[in-house]
Amino acid sequence: MTCVSRAASSLESNDYYHSDDSLAVKLLPGFVRVLIHVLLFRRFFIRVLAPTGVYEYVIARTKYIDTAFKKALIERFDQILLFGAGFDTRALRFHSEAQHTRIFELDAPLTQQAKIQQYRRRNLIVQSNVVFIAIDFDKEPLPHKLDTAGFSKDRRSLFILEGLLMYLDPDSVQSTFQTIHEYAGMGSRVVFDYIQASVLRHENTLYGESGLAKSVSKAGEQWRFGIDSREIAAFAAVHGLVVSDHKCAQELEATYFQDEQGRLVGRMNGTHCLVTAVRR
Repeated sequence: MTCVSRAASSLESNDYYHSDDSLAVKLLPGFVRVLIHVLLFRRFFIRVLAPTGVYEYVIARTKYIDTAFKKALIERFDQILLFGAGFDTRALRFHSEAQHTRIFELDAPLTQQAKIQQYRRRNLIVQSNVVFIAIDFDKEPLPHKLDTAGFSKDRRSLFILEGLLMYLDPDSVQSTFQTIHEYAGMGSRVVFDYIQASVLRHENTLYGESGLAKSVSKAGEQWRFGIDSREIAAFAAVHGLVVSDHKCAQELEATYFQDEQGRLVGRMNGTHCLVTAVRR
């Protein structure tokens, strides 16, 4: 769903809906890669297949994290670590700006190997500063894998957790942020998204909540972790972080889908929020 959304967005002519992940198109399966260029198929995907407002959210999230990624490169951060990188293409899309930064992609072996194979099939070149870390999260300790891969402690780093936390249990979230705290140098940043805690309580008060919850269930997955948006500063503080930016649906809509007259040109699914936090 995410890769298709990114691919569809890269083909949009509307600036509010256009994002720059053109490589997502190349990573799609053959028949989908053909169909994605057909406007009617893209409209069917957005309006019928994708849960309400999720397409808009993926666009906003992609732009938000692209900006954070580029900012870290411009500021010459030493390292970037993507947790559960999936088919993220930022290491390739921003390779010309990444000459002074090592980029580490962390993921399950099967997912990561599938991505690497797609890169090879599409003749997409991975630069030498990109390091793939395959990990069995149930059996292998994360610190050991980071050390073995050459990820350094106490360096200024960017940590990205995109579309991940909601699928982890609370203990795993705690362990993940503990590891980040141990490895992050002062001034490091953590960018992540989360779902509102009310979603786990099935309160169904947010735009598009019911449809997205059903979609997750149909996919055989389960959301296990959420945060009350009013508690985000406290959550960050527990892990030695200070929130520098926090946007939920309303703020993201105003940032990415509001025209010059203040009118919304798109409405986002209301279940998710995005956060940037800094290691102090």
